[in-house]
Amino acid sequence: MEPDGGPRHVPATPAEPSTPEPTTPEPPQVWTPTLFGIGLRVTGGVLTAILLAFVLFSLRSVVMSVCAALFLALGLNPLVHRLRRAGLRKSSAVAVIGVAVALLAAGLVAVLVPFVVTQLAAFAQALPEAIRGLTEDEWFQRIDDRTGGALTGALESAGQSLVSPASLTTIANGVVGAGVGAANVVASMIFIAILTLYFLAGLPRIKHGFYALLPASRRRTSVYLTERIADSVGKYLSGMVVLALLNATYSLILLTLTGVPFAALISIAAFFITLIPLIGTILTTIVMTLAALLDSLTAAIIVLIAMLIYMQTEAYILTPRVMTKAVQVPGAWC
Repeated sequence: MEPDGGPRHVPATPAEPSTPEPTTPEPPQVWTPTLFGIGLRVTGGVLTAILLAFVLFSLRSVVMSVCAALFLALGLNPLVHRLRRAGLRKSSAVAVIGVAVALLAAGLVAVLVPFVVTQLAAFAQALPEAIRGLTEDEWFQRIDDRTGGALTGALESAGQSLVSPASLTTIANGVVGAGVGAANVVASMIFIAILTLYFLAGLPRIKHGFYALLPASRRRTSVYLTERIADSVGKYLSGMVVLALLNATYSLILLTLTGVPFAALISIAAFFITLIPLIGTILTTIVMTLAALLDSLTAAIIVLIAMLIYMQTEAYILTPRVMTKAVQVPGAWC
């Protein structure tokens, strides 16, 4: 008790810290895959890949149309930039390009389709006489004698197969199928044209959406490379059109000078065949040589030699210059 009668104050002693009891750490659980689980995952992955491949194969026409429209949009995008630098808005520039392409396509169809149809009909009528004249040439008869009549037998068998009832039925079915195919081609061209204008108008948004999917650490490099590739595609497409025009013009002059019939028709075909990368000029040379061979052996030799010279000129002079300016790679790589 305190002197004043109050209770004695006893200072509280601090509690001793309790030491935790040592615990034994549990070993980490290691998941061991079973053969059944591995087989199930592999089977699921294979089935998913097969399903995706089947879906892409079923939609191959749509996928090809989308890819073609995107490629054309990238090819026309430099024209949009030029029109925008001239003072037009993006929508106005796309509308001007769409109207110009539509008018150009309509003009080409109105001019070329009747001409090509007329030339094809005349070529089909003149082909039997040209083959008959080919068999009467001295060089053909000499080679035919040395081969034991192999060339004549091959031509006769080919002619008999063409006039057989089964072949005529196949040709008739092919004509009907060609009509259906032509309608499908027109529908696909309209679909591709609409998609091209849509991609051309929304190309910046499409790019930004693609960039947003990329990781931030690689986005800057990916944006730089994608912009360079997109710009090069347009220049590459314009370069291929220029090369195809040069090839078609050269073919027209060469066939006209050598007196080969249907020079204009073959030159139009050469323009579209040359657009095929890598092998376009080779296919053009083969077609032109065979067409000249139906006229005379001398014309075929001249056409073949002239086209071989043009192929070397195109490979070592024209194409490197176009590629150097378009995709900015050294000319020796082209």
